[in-house]
Amino acid sequence: MAPSSITPALPTTTDVLIVGAGPAGLALAASLRQLGVDHVLIDRYDEVQPGSKAAAIQPRALEYLDRIGVADRLIQAGDRGRGFRLHDRTQTLLSASYDNLDTPYPFVLLISQQTTETHLLAHLEELGGMAHRGHKFLGYTPDFPGVAATIAGPDGVLRSISARYLVGCDGVHSAVRTATGIGFPGNAPEQLFAIADIRVNSASGAVPKEDTTFFLSAAGMLLVSPLAGGLHRIVGPAQSPAAPTAAEVGRLLTERGPRSDDIEVTEVVSASNYRIQERVAERFSEGPVFLAGDAAHTHSPAGGQGMNTGIQDAGNLAWKLHAVLTGLAPVALLDTYHDERHPIAAGLVAFTSQFAKLANLRDPAEGELRNRVFAAAATAPGVTEWITTKLAQLDLGYTSEPDRGLPRVGARVSPNAVPATGLHWTLALDQPDHTGEHGVLAVRHVPGLESPLLVRPDGYLAAYGVASEPEKVLDQLSSHLPMNPTR
Repeated sequence: MAPSSITPALPTTTDVLIVGAGPAGLALAASLRQLGVDHVLIDRYDEVQPGSKAAAIQPRALEYLDRIGVADRLIQAGDRGRGFRLHDRTQTLLSASYDNLDTPYPFVLLISQQTTETHLLAHLEELGGMAHRGHKFLGYTPDFPGVAATIAGPDGVLRSISARYLVGCDGVHSAVRTATGIGFPGNAPEQLFAIADIRVNSASGAVPKEDTTFFLSAAGMLLVSPLAGGLHRIVGPAQSPAAPTAAEVGRLLTERGPRSDDIEVTEVVSASNYRIQERVAERFSEGPVFLAGDAAHTHSPAGGQGMNTGIQDAGNLAWKLHAVLTGLAPVALLDTYHDERHPIAAGLVAFTSQFAKLANLRDPAEGELRNRVFAAAATAPGVTEWITTKLAQLDLGYTSEPDRGLPRVGARVSPNAVPATGLHWTLALDQPDHTGEHGVLAVRHVPGLESPLLVRPDGYLAAYGVASEPEKVLDQLSSHLPMNPTR
């Protein structure tokens, strides 16, 4: 296929080459476009792929997506879920409600990954960017100070792109990770899972309408999540290597779902199988090459965390690439991408792995004990709040400082406390002077602050007690960069 006036030819040079137009790649591309960073985004597929695993966007990811201007359109396209439930097929054991979370988005957005990617791509194109479809990454060679990547186009012709930085957002089987030689240790359980988006008979009231629900039974776990448009996402062990049929999905619901005689699967809109893997890349960067999303970490879908983590990988990396490429920060700033994001991914895999093992207990006595523990935990002070905050990813940060009631550098700053200002650095002041934009710095009036706060473009605290004059803060900005490993 020859390039046309509608589809520009692939550039031969760029500052950042992004491989993979999934959620992480699209979020990174939109961020870089918003920041004015030259980049090229390629993807091997001709269009957004159906049958993807993710079905929820957590509040923390929505906070970042708001910074790049796409949260509102995603919320309009999805449904708001109140939270998560654990259910033993007859009653709720534990309910994690998002209603009281300290965030502008106190809900879990129920939306398919396919829809999320479609809106991210549309937003990228509105910003003037694009995804070069049908282009396959084959490998790269060092080309100081960056790389020279070899790309096979849709016409079969090999092309080379010289890029200062290369970012692999190309999934579990990442060609970028393989070419870089970064290990991907972990487990690949043999359990095959089925995923299906279905419609059920409207008369049934047994299937959850608001909350994503984990049904626990002696037969194993079944995840049921409402989606927009009256759909439900079903995830459970597969019966065969083939995509599940309506009859097989119905059997999963009967064996593992709510105890009800009036559930009928009327349509399977999409269905596929996949094997769960639990892996974290040894390194998230190697020289000018970076990994994000599933290329860097993959795990059980329990808790709806994966796509959200990839989007936040992109948020962490985007402003750092911009700072280095514009001379605001030294190249060493990019080392903190691994330092900050790798522990997050490792903790996520450990959490989802432990939950998946508990959810899939097959021994009846062990399952009964698990259910009693969950039910008891639901009544213990602070437990459901801790679970809710963790699932919403509002507990994530880049600080090891104990909470002594003072601002902690590296901690998340709630947009309810300091409203987001796109991908600017934000100086929050108690006095209304200097409000507005001052280059890369936006100044916001936040009444009641005891001390000026400086917030990073990804929403984490960079410093407190800084000067109140924007010019001084800009002059000293390099001293507030996270230049040292935090963990």
